[in-house]
Amino acid sequence: MTRIGLISDTHSLLRPPVLEFLRGSDLILHAGDICDAKVLQELGQIAPVKAVRGNNDWGPWADRLEEAELVTVEGVGIFVLHDLADLPRHARARAARVVVSGHSHKPVVQEREGVLFVNPGSAGPRRFKLPIAAGELHVDGDHVSARITEFPA
Repeated sequence: MTRIGLISDTHSLLRPPVLEFLRGSDLILHAGDICDAKVLQELGQIAPVKAVRGNNDWGPWADRLEEAELVTVEGVGIFVLHDLADLPRHARARAARVVVSGHSHKPVVQEREGVLFVNPGSAGPRRFKLPIAAGELHVDGDHVSARITEFPA
């Protein structure tokens, strides 16, 4: 079984409880709005990181990030992008069993038409009354499950 840490919308802030939650991940997927390359460096000390560019990611460090990534873990396609509204523009997403997004800051785990959609919420600064959250994805052969964990603000 592979444990994948899911994080999004850090906006330059990595909270110690979120880092502790991500420890033990085999891979970390960041769904954008990173806002500082140091976030990726710190996450990379925990596990390998795949990250996509969010609408608030700019500058030379962010230019190296793709708008979307298709990652395969144990034969399961996981499509990562920042804004779910952009999904129809990505033909590669059709190969995915899981779609991971961010942008809304609203944590969601929902299966639709055989595809698991996960938004880990925002692990960065609190927005409105939305929770501080991150997620995890477990891949065991063709079985995939996800859960969200909320953290105190």
